[in-house]
Amino acid sequence: MSAYNKLLEVQNVSRVFHIGGLITGTRLVAVNDVSFSLEKDKPEIFTVAGESGSGKTTLSRMLLRDLEPTSGTVHYEGRNVNSIRSQREFAAFMKKVQPVFQNPFETFNPLRRVEEYLFDTAVNFGIAKDRKSAEAAVDRALHLVGLSLEELSKRYAHELSGGQIQRISVARSLISQPSLILADEPVSMVDASLRMTIVNLLRKLRDEEKVSVIYITHDLATAYYISDRIAIMLRGYVVEMGPVEAVLGNPLHPYTKLLKESVPAPEPVEKSAWAQRIGLSTTEIKEYSRKGCKFAARCPKAMDKCMNADPFDYKAEGRIVKCYLYE
Repeated sequence: MSAYNKLLEVQNVSRVFHIGGLITGTRLVAVNDVSFSLEKDKPEIFTVAGESGSGKTTLSRMLLRDLEPTSGTVHYEGRNVNSIRSQREFAAFMKKVQPVFQNPFETFNPLRRVEEYLFDTAVNFGIAKDRKSAEAAVDRALHLVGLSLEELSKRYAHELSGGQIQRISVARSLISQPSLILADEPVSMVDASLRMTIVNLLRKLRDEEKVSVIYITHDLATAYYISDRIAIMLRGYVVEMGPVEAVLGNPLHPYTKLLKESVPAPEPVEKSAWAQRIGLSTTEIKEYSRKGCKFAARCPKAMDKCMNADPFDYKAEGRIVKCYLYE
């Protein structure tokens, strides 16, 4: 399949940071040789999951062209996003690829009415010529997330709940009618009672609006509930990737198995039973610098070669697993 038949194609993307001085500092590979793609005519929710420091946010920044890969490419509809140079081209890209961030309150200035941001978005992306003509587009986007322009009129961010603000943030991303939304930890700042409202909204966008979603999270419960496919990240690597039912229902990589064991066994085995959040530990820089598999030090099945050389990506049971056990 050619790149033009794909909505997004990530090819062998890596990002290296240098921590400290050039001579005595540490070389940190935050994202290491990651590849995946989304089909153009098959909307889906593709989740990138992992503990804090796994590299998932660095990956999302490269997908949004906020950070340039050290190596590899990111193509959107066949176009290398890092070849975009003009402001006009960048605006056209952002019109179709919209972010939803972790903390919605950082998106809105507390001294400015929320509706003004929505009107500005419509005008800036050429959806409307002025505020009056933008009202229909703004109201439509708000209705998609269960709100209306009338109930938000003349209100500020601090006058709204966290759940309302996050839904407004999603509505703002929908005004330009994107084909891809990149949601980075969109439920981590809302109450547990509102979490399912947000994740169900993402499913609605996939099913009814035909919008693909890249869902960045460390919450395996919501990942299992809403995802079509999932990629598990560890120390910059994708260690297992495939259909979510397979990867989280019957994990193959020892690290994925460890993550699954952190979630109480669902009873009955339904996606709704996974609706309990888990917290994962913060990694240390030295773990990135370790030779070989980044999970080898904790893996009960580690072999000598696991300590000395990175495993390749192997195909097993309908997915990709970076583990010598499947060599």
